Amino acid sequence: MKQRRLYDSVKDAVRGIVYVLRSEKNMRIHIALGLAVIVLAIVLDVPRLELMILILTIGIMYVAELVNTALEEVVNLITRDYHPLAGVVKNIAAGSVLVAALTALCIGYLVFKGYFMP
Repeated sequence: MKQRRLYDSVKDAVRGIVYVLRSEKNMRIHIALGLAVIVLAIVLDVPRLELMILILTIGIMYVAELVNTALEEVVNLITRDYHPLAGVVKNIAAGSVLVAALTALCIGYLVFKGYFMP
């Protein structure tokens, strides 16, 4: 098997991200909110460690959405018909995104509460 160049691997990964951005409204929302949080943190001069935690949390949120979309596409590839297990897989994947979003919300609250609540 021919070895792939790093450039080709990165190009394919970017294609996957672009696909999700184009096809998933929730990913576009996550990107917008993530960027807004980073800008707000910079404007408020959030300490570096807290900024790193925010960036890590946002990254985990993006990863959860990417994996969710990948699992949904695999299920769609296997069957277009309704199947209870297909629904379970999609629900679990969506649940992982919800857990990541709620975690991000809690971390955002803890980081920003001192800036907005006396």
